[in-house]
Amino acid sequence: MAMWNPWRGCRKCSDGCLHCYIHKGDARRKVNTNNIVRTKDFYKPVEKTKNGSYKMKPGTVYLGFSTDFLIEEADEWRGECWSMIRERSDCTFLFLTKRIERFKDCIPDDWADGYENVIVCCTVENQQNADRKLSVFKALPIKHKCITAQPLLERVNLEKYLDGIELVVVGGGSDTNARVLDYAWVLDIREQCVRKNVDFEFRQCGTHFIKDGRLYKLQTKDLCRQARAAAINYKAAERSI
Repeated sequence: MAMWNPWRGCRKCSDGCLHCYIHKGDARRKVNTNNIVRTKDFYKPVEKTKNGSYKMKPGTVYLGFSTDFLIEEADEWRGECWSMIRERSDCTFLFLTKRIERFKDCIPDDWADGYENVIVCCTVENQQNADRKLSVFKALPIKHKCITAQPLLERVNLEKYLDGIELVVVGGGSDTNARVLDYAWVLDIREQCVRKNVDFEFRQCGTHFIKDGRLYKLQTKDLCRQARAAAINYKAAERSI
């Protein structure tokens, strides 16, 4: 899977941003994350070799994982990105956003009911933001929709928003000061996905993790491994036409 960051930098805008990995990494490098700037990889999807073939191979492309693809400061650049996404129909571009309310202001004129090669993932972390963001998300013309609840901060009911959703990803925070993730909340969302026949993935435990009433402190390197070991991912049954 390829990574494409046409710009970098972000501003905290949601309850889940408190211990953002982008801000933490930038702080170590003494970089101001609030400065949103284009990167040298801006044209990465359409760069070609000497023989005229694309350098970026076909497949899934993680888009804007060092920023938010819908952030306001990138409005003047996003049009070129949509053009490259159209050109690279052999790639599937996936981006996460905490700014789903800006979506209609950020799509190209030919979007219609969505591009087949774009997956949009709306991120939520608590019930308040789930209700606010997903009520917008469910009405948007997007062909492939996912929800990420990471870091999950409390028990959240997503069930009424799961129609048309292909995947729900759940996980905890990975910071020394991260807020607690309770395994019961994870299992609750899994059951909602099972009832609605939606794929579910437990991506990572939290640094501070409660299971069966016991609080554990886990090392960052073990968070994803422990989540996989739980073996609770769910693959939806094929829907009849």
